[in-house]
Amino acid sequence: MGVEHTYLAEIIRNRRAVKKGYIDKEVSEKLVRELLDTAIWAPNHGMRQPWRFIFISKKALPDFAKKVAAAYPEEMQANREAYLNEPQAILVVIMENSDMPKKQDENFGATAAMIQNFWLLAWERNLGVVWKTNPHIYFPKVKELLGVQENEKIVGFLHLGYFEEQPVRKERIPVSKKFMTYEQLLGKK
Repeated sequence: MGVEHTYLAEIIRNRRAVKKGYIDKEVSEKLVRELLDTAIWAPNHGMRQPWRFIFISKKALPDFAKKVAAAYPEEMQANREAYLNEPQAILVVIMENSDMPKKQDENFGATAAMIQNFWLLAWERNLGVVWKTNPHIYFPKVKELLGVQENEKIVGFLHLGYFEEQPVRKERIPVSKKFMTYEQLLGKK
């Protein structure tokens, strides 16, 4: 017997990563701020709210893409510049780092939960999202461009854009193959 599929369950199951096929429709700063105003209600230990954001509009993308691409070896720059110009906007998510592994894990978990909230809210509005962790998020030149401080890290670039064709659904491994009880672990059935 399965769980009843609520509206929220359907949104979670239907959400896809929209990596390409963006249509020429503006992703407004206003909409992104509106989605973030709700997304930040993610659980976060100690109410640290360890995130901050930089929005790159379609108008700003050509300059941004050129500067990020310049951090790559010359033979890769044209490809990376074209790639970064594909979405209609990019939201850079930056997180506070910590020297304490527990706090670092809590901050990353909170930021990931916030990104999932944002993604689901965007999907509900027919806005495609994909969370990108390309090598440039680690490049010192890109961190400098974005004003990332010593105690921060770029968690990812969220590529944003409206789309017409929904990506194909990829099935998940059933929970039954990834789940056990403590008693099973101890060999007691």
